[in-house]
Amino acid sequence: MFAKRLENLHPYVPGEQPKDRDYIKLNANENPFPPHESVAAAIKTAVTEKIEKLGLYPDPDSTELRKAIADMLNETGGVLNTAKVSGNKCSPSEENKIPFSVTPDMIFCGNGSDEVLSFVFYTFFDSDRPLVLPEFTYSFYPVYCGYYNIPMNPIKLRKDWTLDTEKMLSEANKTDSCTIFANPNAPTGIEIKREDVAAMIRRAPKDRIFIVDEAYADFGKESCIPLLKEFDNLVIVRTFSKSLSFAGMRLGYVVSSPALIKSIFTVKNSFNHFPVDFLAQTAGTASCKAAAYYAKNAAAIVQERDKFSAFLRKNGWFVIDSRTNFVFAKKDGHSGEEIYETVKKAGILIRHFATKGIEDFVRITIGTPEQMKKLSEVLGTL
Repeated sequence: MFAKRLENLHPYVPGEQPKDRDYIKLNANENPFPPHESVAAAIKTAVTEKIEKLGLYPDPDSTELRKAIADMLNETGGVLNTAKVSGNKCSPSEENKIPFSVTPDMIFCGNGSDEVLSFVFYTFFDSDRPLVLPEFTYSFYPVYCGYYNIPMNPIKLRKDWTLDTEKMLSEANKTDSCTIFANPNAPTGIEIKREDVAAMIRRAPKDRIFIVDEAYADFGKESCIPLLKEFDNLVIVRTFSKSLSFAGMRLGYVVSSPALIKSIFTVKNSFNHFPVDFLAQTAGTASCKAAAYYAKNAAAIVQERDKFSAFLRKNGWFVIDSRTNFVFAKKDGHSGEEIYETVKKAGILIRHFATKGIEDFVRITIGTPEQMKKLSEVLGTL
């Protein structure tokens, strides 16, 4: 009755979405701050003054949105929390200045970064060689490997939870394979320096694509976008969900060379010609034009993250240094499941993975200062 390929599917399990109680949600790495008011205004205008647009197909190329994304990246350097804010304008920090102008033909947009990743997997990864990736990383990568019948070569992390880049390079070169990882990594939160990523690409297979998933880069110190000046086999995946308060709207994008972007468009147009709807394009464009607002929010989240990490360490927790909007931590004498259940009883949701090797950890999204204060009170009892 069913296609044989169904046997290879192991669906992604998202963070718990509560239905029976009003929990404080710190389990899905959503942004605790609302979108900028101009986003709501743009949507309101769209559905009142341009209501006929809802009955028409959207721009299949997301032309205006791609220009807005390119402008935002040039304005911020691709790292919101380090951008310099003056009034309602941003400028990149010295270390994050992009040594070229990002142009719209370097941008591809999709319905969330998960769909964008799907297109990337189909475009660049083959079933005749394994994809090199970290053992612990974004759990949608193995899902797509199963979906597209792509073999995997997961590489164990080092004892300090960092990526074993030497082993990854060795394995990629051994099989002439593509490489993918999140930077900062998920769920560990560790960031690899841009120059270290460049060193990896220089030694990786030149005829294969190197994917860096920057879902959390706006909370880190650097972006790999400047590396596009040197490498034409680099693909950077990013999302609006985390730093741009867009998780409920769905919007993701790729930054790469125009040639590689063109190839992803070929895949998109062979599957779904209109993945980004009219309202998402409208709201996304407005978000990009309010970069200063989101830069302030990202900086506030980083400040709260570091404050919360210090609290945990002071109370006997092991906390991995995070460059994201979450922390990954554990406490001796308490299982991850026990911590999760204790916090849930107090009306707060955090994330626990039953995966062997990280089962004692919990992943905690950084919320508002008020939310983190309540969580700290609960965790202080452990």
